[in-house]
Amino acid sequence: MKREVIGVCPVCSSDLLATRLTCVNCHTEITGEFSLSKFSYLNRDELYFIETFIRVQGNIKEMERELNVSYPTVKKNLDAIITKLGFAPPKPVQDDEAEVLAKLKNKEISVEDALELLRK
Repeated sequence: MKREVIGVCPVCSSDLLATRLTCVNCHTEITGEFSLSKFSYLNRDELYFIETFIRVQGNIKEMERELNVSYPTVKKNLDAIITKLGFAPPKPVQDDEAEVLAKLKNKEISVEDALELLRK
C-alpha cells in the first residue's frame, strides 16, 4: 500500500529530506539527499484548499460556496498558503468604498463581507 509523503517531521516539525528513491518498474534504487516539492510541506487542509482553488479556476465566489466561508477568510487562507510556499507575501489591498460597493453589486462578496471591509 502506497502512503502519502509527508514533508514535516512529526516529532520536531522540521522539514524532512527524502534519502531513497525506488523505481516501481525495475526496482532500481537511488540513494542521496532529495528535496521535496513545496507542496509536500502543506498540511491536508491547505492542500484541499489549493485543490479546490484550482478546480474552481480561482473563482473566489465559488471558493466561498465550496468551503462555506466568507470572502475575507478565503483571501486570508490564500495569502497564508502563498507565503508558506515561499512567495513574497501579497501587498495588502486597501479596498476603497467604491471597490467594495462594486464587488457587492457584482455579487462577488456578501453584505456582511462588504460591511467588514468598509469598517477597516
